[in-house]
Amino acid sequence: MPNQPSLDTIVALAKRRGFVYPTSNIYGGLANSYDYGPLGSELLRNIKNAWWETFISRRADMVGLDSQILLHPETWVASGHVGSFSDPLVDDVVTKKRFRADHLIEAWIERQIKKGKTQFEDMVVEDLSVEEMGAFITENKILSPDGNAVTQPKAFNLLFETAIGTVADDKAKIYVRGETAQGIFTNFRNILDSTRVQLPFGVGQMGKSFRNEITTGQFVFRTLEFEQAEIEYFFNPNQTKWEELLEEWKSDMHSFVTGVLGVKEENLRWRQHSDAERSFYSKDTYDLDYNFSFGWKELWGVAYRTDYDLKQHTKHSGQALEYRDPQTNEVFVPHVIEPALGINRAFLMVLTDAYEEDTEKNRTILKLKPSLAPYKAAVFPLLKNKPELVAKAKEVYSQLSAKFAITWDERGNIGKRYLYQDEIGTPACITIDFDSLEDDSVTVRDRDTTDQVRIPISNLDAHLASMLE
Repeated sequence: MPNQPSLDTIVALAKRRGFVYPTSNIYGGLANSYDYGPLGSELLRNIKNAWWETFISRRADMVGLDSQILLHPETWVASGHVGSFSDPLVDDVVTKKRFRADHLIEAWIERQIKKGKTQFEDMVVEDLSVEEMGAFITENKILSPDGNAVTQPKAFNLLFETAIGTVADDKAKIYVRGETAQGIFTNFRNILDSTRVQLPFGVGQMGKSFRNEITTGQFVFRTLEFEQAEIEYFFNPNQTKWEELLEEWKSDMHSFVTGVLGVKEENLRWRQHSDAERSFYSKDTYDLDYNFSFGWKELWGVAYRTDYDLKQHTKHSGQALEYRDPQTNEVFVPHVIEPALGINRAFLMVLTDAYEEDTEKNRTILKLKPSLAPYKAAVFPLLKNKPELVAKAKEVYSQLSAKFAITWDERGNIGKRYLYQDEIGTPACITIDFDSLEDDSVTVRDRDTTDQVRIPISNLDAHLASMLE
């Protein structure tokens, strides 16, 4: 099993180097909420752009969408979120703090396995009903993280509620979206009428979702506000075998994580949902899990949702959400495969997977895929008090920054600059020295190997472009 950096290590790096900050920190923060700093916002944007380019822009069978965060409230009744979108929660009887019952059980089981109690190894907590979780907690005398007894678990709805309207006594209750997918289903007819798509085709959307979840100590893995990248891929089940389509999407998802995001294959696994865990409308569901330091956790799910969603919205809206085959004139409700990625989880995975301690050279490295790195290169004048070096370095910076994300650094000695850039994942450091004034060449240092080569300034664009391929 790969030795992953601890979550504390990643959290410390993220704050120290401006990837992630606790939100509203000057007011004491807000539970399960984070802000992405200068470097974090760049890395997050690069991950999002890579997903959009791979699954939307470069595919002839895909189109994009950007729907509202606030949808008509009946949307969430139709989708089932109002009635059944909940987590099992318990209260600490002393502190009154709330915890997820399934998370308490999972943590307890993990401790038992470490003690050699192998009878719990194959237990799937998600298969337990709320009542069964309560019985398990009581039978095994599971306590809260503060060491106190807890109440029996109750279902707690995860949707955030708000109200719209300008008159205090005449405001309508509305929900902040719990997922991006429903905006795709409610726009299905609009997309058919305004584009030239034909089955099979997919609609992708990326955006913020909100869930009133109770979590502890998992950093950006599970937060109140998060970003999703979801696809609804519509098809005719009489012409396309869903089993084959599901396998194709699993392959595409895995290739994206390993190839585009550069994640190590040994840190990934597929897990099929059991019958008890799987949503009732899904015929099959898989999670692509990543091996975080706090265990194997879901990164990306893919489900065969049949025609459930379109039929539900047809029922509640009175509008037919159907497709007419242009060849056969058959009218039917398409079925759908849904790959749903948590962007913030992908962010945490990329940071974790890229982190490395180089004890031989006494440095910390983020071996990010160059295309994902916040900065593709750093430009240094060898000495900041030599105007001729600074002027030449600024010429190089201006040349490269027209095409690439480049950072400028003239602080401290050259060794400290290298170490800083290694820790934030910059693939190349470019130093302008006195020889550069004579021969128009620079020293380029590689992040991973620390090897240095001289390259003509005129060849730098091509060198960086080849590094990003």
